[in-house]
Amino acid sequence: MGLEISRSLGVGGIIPDIYIPRTSYNIGFGQTLDADTFERQSIERYTSEAAIKRMINASPKVRNIVKSFNPEMKLNLVELKELLNKHASDTQNIAKGIADNLPFSLKNKVDLNAIDDAAYLHDIGKVLIPENILNKAGKLTDEEVKIMHTHSNIGYEMLKTTDISPTTLNLVRNHHQNAKKTGYPWVNKDFNADLNLQILSVSDKYSALTENRVYKEAMSPKQALTIIYQDVKDGKLHPFIFKALVNHVNNNSLSKVS
Repeated sequence: MGLEISRSLGVGGIIPDIYIPRTSYNIGFGQTLDADTFERQSIERYTSEAAIKRMINASPKVRNIVKSFNPEMKLNLVELKELLNKHASDTQNIAKGIADNLPFSLKNKVDLNAIDDAAYLHDIGKVLIPENILNKAGKLTDEEVKIMHTHSNIGYEMLKTTDISPTTLNLVRNHHQNAKKTGYPWVNKDFNADLNLQILSVSDKYSALTENRVYKEAMSPKQALTIIYQDVKDGKLHPFIFKALVNHVNNNSLSKVS
């Protein structure tokens, strides 16, 4: 029996085969993206303790970012391992599911290798965020929120010292941005939340909403999709990507979200 997202939640019905006219929305994906040509190796090589220390030592900008809240450069390796084993892996699977459910005309614009790598590495910067902030049971203070928000730039600056592709680096840095440019870190007026970034961003968000964390309980797929549908209404997420996410969730759930 299908689950229903009722109109009382303010979103109307969400069904896996919704029709969205091409001319009804103005959230573009920019030009067709060039596929990566570099030879891929095991992405896990960037997440060992030795690799992380090399990246940090090679990037003065990382030390500058964390000097006010982690001057000793203490590594939170336990938390990073848990993120990689659970949230990062889940984000990878969701992103692949979205790509698989996109219209054929959009699939050739997806750089799945870059998305997959970025999905695994997007939270690597959290290795330098203090554990008492990452795992705080209560609401973060304004200052703690600012510290938490540095993780995407930390990860970007760390990985920039490696041979990771520019496309993957861009995705890691901007995985909390959106088509309205209201996320973080700051971007200029020329920033384009392209197809790849929107896939990664919504995959990260859906995974985070539907998993248990010390400061919250997991949401149901219906609850998570209701929240994400608001991003579509606000112009932050392309409706085709949302539709692909709904189809992916339905294809991998015992209950249908409708």
